[in-house]
Amino acid sequence: MPAMPLEVQNLSAGYGPTQVLDKVSFSVATGGRLAVLGRNGMGKTTLLATLAGQTRHYDGSIRIGTNDVTGLASAARAHSGLGYVPQARCIFQTLTVEENLLVGLKNRPRTAIEEAFQMFPRLKERRRNFGNQLSGGEQQMLSTARSILGRPAILLLDEPLEGLAPVICEELMIAFTELAKTGDMTILLVEQRIQSALDFADQVIILERGRVAWSGTPKALSSDHEVVDRLLGVGGLH
Repeated sequence: MPAMPLEVQNLSAGYGPTQVLDKVSFSVATGGRLAVLGRNGMGKTTLLATLAGQTRHYDGSIRIGTNDVTGLASAARAHSGLGYVPQARCIFQTLTVEENLLVGLKNRPRTAIEEAFQMFPRLKERRRNFGNQLSGGEQQMLSTARSILGRPAILLLDEPLEGLAPVICEELMIAFTELAKTGDMTILLVEQRIQSALDFADQVIILERGRVAWSGTPKALSSDHEVVDRLLGVGGLH
């Protein structure tokens, strides 16, 4: 499925009676790369979960291309072109790497799993290993590759670098960047490694207490030290 634009208007959502997102609006162009930043607990993961249809919707709309998917269940949103790689690295622990990848193919031919091995050579080396035999970084690669094999129009990545060794982080970011360069997917990245996110993205939003507190380009954010200190609290970027 070719890349599509994403448009979010006045989106409010949460869990049960607890509202987390408050009138969030933004758009991402076809093939665009959006970094979603903010301190812990400000609604970043909830935003991606809401886009994927996994929270309680209060108000607002979500459009993928020309399709309004606001009222659709998670499976229907996936069918509409949404791919979601959650923070939890959801893989099948008792299936092999290859079997996990086959699950992600949907209606594509079995030979398409070679695309995953080209993107992540480590997975090819471990294709016969079970999910529970992989390191955290390898599990992240597998979770990501399985989603990408389904060729989503929009890919949601929730903190893919969390807790991983620097060398694995570098491999993942290289893979994401190469994928983005093709223009085949619109990508939203939630990430605590601010510089990695800014190097990847062409657009940024910062969430503060469930609202969009800032939006702009990575270059504009990097040069605005007051915003960085106030909304991200990292004391500067390197």
